[in-house]
Amino acid sequence: MANIKSAKKRVLVAERNHLKNVAFKSSIKSALKKVLELAKTKDEDAMKAALSKAYQLCDKAVSKGILHKNTASRKKSRLTLAAKKLLAE
Repeated sequence: MANIKSAKKRVLVAERNHLKNVAFKSSIKSALKKVLELAKTKDEDAMKAALSKAYQLCDKAVSKGILHKNTASRKKSRLTLAAKKLLAE
């Protein structure tokens, strides 16, 4: 642990931000899984709504600095391809 008061505060702030980032990434993963589950059940309307929500979460993560823009783009692209593939089966 740091000795300087401002450094101690930065450690606490960094830990708090880390927990928020982990929670947000977890919500993104849950949204992606939900889209794939709905695609497996062939519920196209609900899947499109969940896909829109997943896109929204990815874009929000980019704006907050949690994900890099290319990472979010890759996640969205792979999710869309996987969902279409499951619907086609």
